[in-house]
Amino acid sequence: MAADASTPSDALRITVPAGTAGQDCILTPAAKAFVARLGRRYESRRCALLEARQARQAAWDAGDLPDFDPDTRSIREGDWQVAPIPEVLRDRRVEITGPVDRKMVINALNSGARVFMADFEDSCSPTWDALIQGQINLRDAVDGRIEYTAPDGRHYQLRGGNTVLMVRPRGWHLEEKHALLDGHPVSASLFDLALFAFHNAQALQSRGLGPFFYLPKLEHACEAALWNDVLDDIEAELALPTGTMKVTVLIETLPAAFQMHEILHALRTRIVGLNCGRWDYIFSTIKTSRAHADRVLPERGQVGMTAPFLKAYSELLIKTCHRRGALAMGGMAAQIPINSDPVANEAAMAKVRADKKREAEAGHDGTWVAHPGLIPVALAEFDRCMPDANQLEVSRDDVIVGRDDLLAVPAGTITAAGYRANIEIAVRYLAAWLDGLGCVPIHHLMEDAATAEISRSQLWQWQHHGARLDDGTRITAEMYAAVSGEVLAELQRDLAPSTPGYPRLVEAAGLLARSVNADTLVDFLTLPAYDRLP
Repeated sequence: MAADASTPSDALRITVPAGTAGQDCILTPAAKAFVARLGRRYESRRCALLEARQARQAAWDAGDLPDFDPDTRSIREGDWQVAPIPEVLRDRRVEITGPVDRKMVINALNSGARVFMADFEDSCSPTWDALIQGQINLRDAVDGRIEYTAPDGRHYQLRGGNTVLMVRPRGWHLEEKHALLDGHPVSASLFDLALFAFHNAQALQSRGLGPFFYLPKLEHACEAALWNDVLDDIEAELALPTGTMKVTVLIETLPAAFQMHEILHALRTRIVGLNCGRWDYIFSTIKTSRAHADRVLPERGQVGMTAPFLKAYSELLIKTCHRRGALAMGGMAAQIPINSDPVANEAAMAKVRADKKREAEAGHDGTWVAHPGLIPVALAEFDRCMPDANQLEVSRDDVIVGRDDLLAVPAGTITAAGYRANIEIAVRYLAAWLDGLGCVPIHHLMEDAATAEISRSQLWQWQHHGARLDDGTRITAEMYAAVSGEVLAELQRDLAPSTPGYPRLVEAAGLLARSVNADTLVDFLTLPAYDRLP
């Protein structure tokens, strides 16, 4: 795609030396001009939407709570459908997700899952090298020429399966500090999605494979409308038929749960489904109600999808999607097979089976896993309940969900072990993230930014509102200092120095402490941490 001659190719200034491997083949003059044109058209609108987020949060901090918008009642009650779902996306019963490193891309596309969601967001630490190499890896995968030889000599290459590629860019709230437009960082969302589309959209469209995307972290239909306009523009610039680029939106914020009809409507010519981003949703629930002392959640291990507020969210998503002709995707199974312990492994797999059985029987059209070893487990449950490509015919008219159902605070406790676990997970994940890894196995669970954010925000919430452990001990800043010091010492003693993030444990502990002790809950822990990435 040639650059528009009216826009100088150097309008997007890259602050990283050109020596980064592969940088020049991704950031060509035409590609930079493409990103710059989109940035100039949409940056002021993006910033206005982020300001609107802050205004809504200020109202919630002052005592309000989210609710369905009376001004959009006609959309919720109207008779309309989204555009037909392409045949290649009608059966999505098991999807695998993961970062965009080369080995992961190959293994995921060979996994047998219906879809691989290649993630520039929560499972990716956005170092400059990771972002550029990720674009190269996906380009090579689309071209069918991706290979990888590991340090141990093992060779990986595509086997010609039918797994469909979808890409998740970073959210609207993030910026790419290494790419400056008129002296300011460009939107990370536009940087990720536009570069992928520029290099791959025409090849994918020619094979009927999109391109297809997952859109993260939306809080309002106006943010979905912005994406719709951006995608319209990209299609026009790349000479793609209107509506070629299909999207699935993650409902992973509490405000978005009240906007599901409106989000589908804003993207109705190109949306194919919504997804229950359960871990981010729990984090968002804490963040949204951060000022409300009566809305403190129990420890994360007690907040499962059978909790009434999460069950209501999941079933409302199914009902909403199926009414509009869209797929309703279930949530992530974060377990990792435990090959060294058959008994523990079976217990973990039993949890996965129960979770996927619940999703399939509720009417979901598919689900997520984080590890290839979970694909057969999830697939068996959806095959049993879903003989056809999907369950769009399951209307769930029995589901009646109101505001109070989505806001119900689950019962539960905070144990000393749960408190310590939150500190350990947050410190270890953040240390690994600072070290360039965005997807980290900890205690046989795949932790990403979303799960770490639950741990971090719970620590803040419990301390800020003076919650008590189940033995009556009040959670205070002094308690955090003591326990976090013990946890850090244990990690430094017990983890091997080769453990991802080990050299940055002290730095991570300091960042976490500043967040936990802050007067106001920081929106995202990765925002202050991003300044420390290369």
